[in-house]
Amino acid sequence: MRLSDLQTKSIVSVDDGKNIGNIIDVRINEKGMIESLVIEQTKNMLSFLNREGEIYIYWDDITKIGEDVILVKRRS
Repeated sequence: MRLSDLQTKSIVSVDDGKNIGNIIDVRINEKGMIESLVIEQTKNMLSFLNREGEIYIYWDDITKIGEDVILVKRRS
């Protein structure tokens, strides 16, 4: 799967069913593996902010990658 394939999918929280945002980048670790997805938050998303308005979804928090959506669990 290519990054461009992932970028077309909606990121949805399994906790509340809300759309979290869109993938704008990925973070890669020193072994060349995807560590997290960098998400540009939707306007109604107020948690998980950092100084640039981006949030990170760690690869381990992805529960399912489907045809149209990526389901993620949120860290508490």
